[in-house]
Amino acid sequence: MQGDTEIAEMHIVWLTAGLGCDGDTIAMTAATNPSIEDVLSGALPGLPKVHLHNPVLAYEVGCNFVRILERAASGELGPFILVVEGSIPDERNKAEGYWAAIGTDPESGQPITTCEWIDRLAPRAWAAVGAGTCATYGGIHAMAGNPTGCMGLPDYLGWSWTSSGGLPIVCVPGCPIQPDNFMEVLYYLLRQATGAAPMIPLDAMLRPTWLFTDTVHEGCDRGGYYEQADFAASYGARSCIVKLGCWGPVVQCNVAKRGWINGIGGCPNVGGVCIGCTMPGFPDKFVPFMDEPPGAHMSTAAVNVYGKTVRSLRQFTLASMNREPERCAGHRQPRAEEPEITDPT
Repeated sequence: MQGDTEIAEMHIVWLTAGLGCDGDTIAMTAATNPSIEDVLSGALPGLPKVHLHNPVLAYEVGCNFVRILERAASGELGPFILVVEGSIPDERNKAEGYWAAIGTDPESGQPITTCEWIDRLAPRAWAAVGAGTCATYGGIHAMAGNPTGCMGLPDYLGWSWTSSGGLPIVCVPGCPIQPDNFMEVLYYLLRQATGAAPMIPLDAMLRPTWLFTDTVHEGCDRGGYYEQADFAASYGARSCIVKLGCWGPVVQCNVAKRGWINGIGGCPNVGGVCIGCTMPGFPDKFVPFMDEPPGAHMSTAAVNVYGKTVRSLRQFTLASMNREPERCAGHRQPRAEEPEITDPT
């Protein structure tokens, strides 16, 4: 940690000037555990005082907001966490013009590109966070055939880049981010800034390990149907939807277990196939989205060998468990005839 000193006040400088839709900012406002209101109001003990500078949520507009970026870039505003939302275009792949910018250079009269802002802000940032898959790995805008040459923050700054606080880039993917995932990461970094938490644990793709180690399938409400070879043939069924295009068995994401807002929702929980939006290969490696994934055909065929047998045995056992055990006649009160238990199959 920078200077091994606890940080009492932290600014969050949030750039949404990349190629994006502001969807991650909007998603973040739905977080509840913790909420952005809890963090900014000081309701959570042990955190530094936090100031959020996000162009969608800021009181400042126009030149007044750009002035905040200028102060951060010049060292007048700090320490700060740089949050980048949206993919970062390659401004060198064309003869003229620009792909993305915010503000105007007073000397040249030209737009200040997003790349220039990152170049100026990143060296001074205590930590740098990519919010959403566009900012982490390029996302939709970086799919094959895109002329901007856009990329995620690790590709732009370098995968071994470290901040002034000694932290690697922290990637929180999702299209958009799962609200509580992002706020939990922000909370962790703020705790780390006070000396109350160790270095944030990240995987090889710079994702927080406690959020992105398990697959969607491992937390999915429909996982039990998969092992019993009970696969949905159409949308609306409650059984496993892997044959309808769900990539859950191989995608690292916790949305099925965590839900979307207040533990409710989550793509497969509400019948939506997982399209792999938290993965570095998204979207190119997951299209077309509604087709059965290549590996699913072989894996479901293997499950079919034993899954239906397992299901039948479980239903037989279930029918047995739904009947009271035999008791000694002397200890049982006489009553009306018991209802007949039928096999649910």
